[in-house]
Amino acid sequence: MPPQARPQSEGVVRQRPRVGSRTRNIEDVYDAKYAVDLATTTVDENVFLFVPNLIGYARVILAGVSLYYMPVRPLLCTTIYGISCLLDAVDGQAARALGQSSKFGAVLDMVTDRCTTACLLCFLAIKYAQYPSMVITLQFLLALDFASHYIHMYSSLVTGSSSHKKVTEDVSRILWLYYNSKVTLFTFCFCNELFFVALYLMAFIDTPISDSIWLTWPQLLAILNFPIMFGKQVINCVQFWKASKILVGIDLIERQQARAAALRASTAQAIVE
Repeated sequence: MPPQARPQSEGVVRQRPRVGSRTRNIEDVYDAKYAVDLATTTVDENVFLFVPNLIGYARVILAGVSLYYMPVRPLLCTTIYGISCLLDAVDGQAARALGQSSKFGAVLDMVTDRCTTACLLCFLAIKYAQYPSMVITLQFLLALDFASHYIHMYSSLVTGSSSHKKVTEDVSRILWLYYNSKVTLFTFCFCNELFFVALYLMAFIDTPISDSIWLTWPQLLAILNFPIMFGKQVINCVQFWKASKILVGIDLIERQQARAAALRASTAQAIVE
């Protein structure tokens, strides 16, 4: 096949049900081999090199550098980690402005968020190992973050949603308010990260703000951001529960359809006999 050729004629999309697929309509499932070939041979439009995805790669590199300095250079680590987090708001704006929104970019963005937060929580669990209850809490928050986003993403895929952020008000008003306001979404995510960064800095900074204020500035930062961080965990719980109900509902629909199909088949066979 020539280097610039496409696996199939322009505009034609091959679709087939994958082995083990539970999707009800063939239109919902693309041929995986065709998708791989298309991504490999298409040269006039490279999704990997979309500007928002390049920003995403920069976020990954910055996060990795911040993790390298995390044990020894708290202020440098915090600065680099903060830049990586702030770029999270930039890539979405770039995608909309340039018309370069992509499924790959959306997943890259979410996976980067989850992994950077997980690495920070793992470090905090080690740093505060002398407090077992705190370690357990950090482990729970890490598990909740991964589980709620994974099951929410999966439920979005099986219901045919174009994005995990597209939540209707009739499904969950809380999630609708959270995902449909860019200001709300940014505030919760930013303050959530800021709280954990404050916990990280508390392990290195023990000088009070002043003689009259016995708190250190990381402690004050943690106190101010705790309510929003707690609210973010509540949202994660709601997200997990609603996604679970969606998947259970789909299971019930498919089981009803399977029973109806079996009944029709047995009825048809009885008639023939």
